[in-house]
Amino acid sequence: MDKRRLGRSDLMVSPLCLGGNVFGWTADETTSFKLLDAYAAAGLNFIDTADVYSSWVPGHAGGESEAIIGKWMKARGNRSTLVVATKVGSEMGPGKKGLSKAYIRSAVEASLRRLQTDYIDLYQSHRDDPDTPQEETLEAYAELIRDGKVRAIGASNFTAERLRQALETSAKHGLPRYESLQPEYNLYNRAGYESELEPLCRSQEIGVIPYYGLASGFLTGKYRSEADFGKSPRGGRMSAYLNERGRRILAALDEVAARKSANVAQVALAWLMARPGLTAPIASATSLEQMSDLVASTRLHLDSGDIERLDQASA
Repeated sequence: MDKRRLGRSDLMVSPLCLGGNVFGWTADETTSFKLLDAYAAAGLNFIDTADVYSSWVPGHAGGESEAIIGKWMKARGNRSTLVVATKVGSEMGPGKKGLSKAYIRSAVEASLRRLQTDYIDLYQSHRDDPDTPQEETLEAYAELIRDGKVRAIGASNFTAERLRQALETSAKHGLPRYESLQPEYNLYNRAGYESELEPLCRSQEIGVIPYYGLASGFLTGKYRSEADFGKSPRGGRMSAYLNERGRRILAALDEVAARKSANVAQVALAWLMARPGLTAPIASATSLEQMSDLVASTRLHLDSGDIERLDQASA
């Protein structure tokens, strides 16, 4: 499996990143281990999670996903073969959020414990913290890198303006810079990333690892009418996508999928992987069948005609 460099860092990652948001939530520990085994067996090495996953589940406190990944890596003895990304900043409880130096120092220790590792490959600011100076946040990361606890840093959900300011702060003060950005981006949701973030990331060689690569499942082709909304817990969100443009995108995906003897989800992810400047889309799976689709997407080559057809349909 060909690897791609993440930004200007020395992290070499597979072209598809496995989303860990489902581990301990819609995938129990046994299922999660099977999914992780299948992903690693396919030669893929990039796993994304966050300290806050899955605090939204009744009875959960956050950290469940990290704990499962940590237990799996310990059981398999494969930590050195993986690039593990996690995040800090989302609320973990009263007063436990943000990007202050003190909070980052305590949060990273908790993530390291759950992941059962000495270092995090990619540590990401989960969301912008306007109440903390960017210099303070980047100084905290500089200390973690110096201590060998973090290899590289990334940003998630930042606006182009705030990412630009962070890069300027890094350059001005000799601090580590964000090597990656994690925005929402897929065939349906394009404008938010392409308008300002894409030109900035490409000019500054920032690795892009977008989430919601399948638009919460809409781009799997599973939801084609309101009658399909009951197919999963996420089905209720599909009304936002099932409009004239959404149907046009599905039709183009169907067309390309038929030509490539692939399925819709594989084509939607392959389109992302073919996008210039994009390092690795993040996608999750809750079954081995879904994992097979993820793996197959990394081996699917779209030609210029396929890409043009999908670009026009989703414009």
